[in-house]
Amino acid sequence: MELTQFNEKGLPRMVDVSEKEDTKRRATAACTIHMKKETADKIKEGSIAKGDVLSVAQVAGIMAAKNTSQNIPMCHNILITGVDLDFEIHDQSIEIFASADTTGKTGIEMESLNACAMAALTIYDMCKAIDREMRIDSLRLLEKEGGRSGHFKASDSNKIGKVLEVNISERKGVIKTPVEVGKLKVDFGIEGDAHGGKWHRQVSLLSQESIDKMKAMGLPDLKHGDFAENITTEGLVLFELPVGTVFTMGSAVMEVTQIGKECHKGCAIKQKVGNCIMPTEGIFAKVLHEGEVRQGDEIRILDL
Repeated sequence: MELTQFNEKGLPRMVDVSEKEDTKRRATAACTIHMKKETADKIKEGSIAKGDVLSVAQVAGIMAAKNTSQNIPMCHNILITGVDLDFEIHDQSIEIFASADTTGKTGIEMESLNACAMAALTIYDMCKAIDREMRIDSLRLLEKEGGRSGHFKASDSNKIGKVLEVNISERKGVIKTPVEVGKLKVDFGIEGDAHGGKWHRQVSLLSQESIDKMKAMGLPDLKHGDFAENITTEGLVLFELPVGTVFTMGSAVMEVTQIGKECHKGCAIKQKVGNCIMPTEGIFAKVLHEGEVRQGDEIRILDL
């Protein structure tokens, strides 16, 4: 393999890209900064002493994208035609997404990655007085379009998701209601939930994407827990995960034990629209290692 960033003397060089064609290019990157709930709450309220945290982080990310060639030695100084950042605030974390555009001979992955990293560092700087235990992780390229290498999409597209809601009920066969924290116990499931026990269907999961399909069928008012799911998720195609798949959710470790189940006879959703998504797209899991799960926690598929 030729090392293109070294000259014939073995010294670093910037690659000559003059022979490459100009193409329209776009890249999207992401990262996560974890924090105490109190810190996230203050950011939402706008009560951090240094000012509007996300507005400053937004500007920092844009500036970082424009200055990437000044920070990373072998990056070319390219003409950036657009940069945008988005923030998703959860109970104990903020997800940062950055997209950057150019029309040129090279780029633009590093610009989007640099934007994410600097936005996260800016959040840390503005909040460190009240939370020095903040942690930045999962900096990654999600997607890149254009250029000689063509379209790239991260291979972990069905390996990382997040928790939208934790739901429990004291009785079976009823709608579950949200709780702030789910305590997951080995040989049981979620503490306080009627479906817990020493069996294979300890915890049920259903994705927001599946719920949206039912909304489109004429049930626009569906809420999390209406399908009696314990965990409402986003970002994972749950029903494509093989039985035996091991994943982390919050601080717990889980194993997929079943895909779907037959609706009970009194399923109100099926009676109303003639179909229910839970039998085909809901999944069940058991707890391998106890822990806690909250809204906004990451779900990560483990490669074992």
